[in-house]
Amino acid sequence: MDSRQWVTLDGTPFEGQADQFYWLWIVATTTYGVGDVVTTVALLYFDSSVGEANALVRAAVGEFGLAGLAGLKLGVFCLCLGLQVVAIRDTDDPVVVYGPPAILAVFGGFTTAFNLRLLLG
Repeated sequence: MDSRQWVTLDGTPFEGQADQFYWLWIVATTTYGVGDVVTTVALLYFDSSVGEANALVRAAVGEFGLAGLAGLKLGVFCLCLGLQVVAIRDTDDPVVVYGPPAILAVFGGFTTAFNLRLLLG
């Protein structure tokens, strides 16, 4: 099986909607992958008065440093991408299919804004 066919939207109810998928993942990467990581790093390494509230992130950063944070974020991205690929094949419900990147984007936007508020006082 050709890997390009494995991830295509052809033959699904979402055929012709690739731009929506791209933009959702771009927004998710910007908010969760970049915004949250940058603001978390700024808080952890440049503001000693604030600590990480998430126990999993705190443990990963404490044990592995920035590599732990990056690994955790990449793991969540891979999980969400895998869920979306499975959902595209098994359902025609747009909420299930668009959910993983949309949830990452909303969560990333919230945590980025929250971290910025902590950074700015």
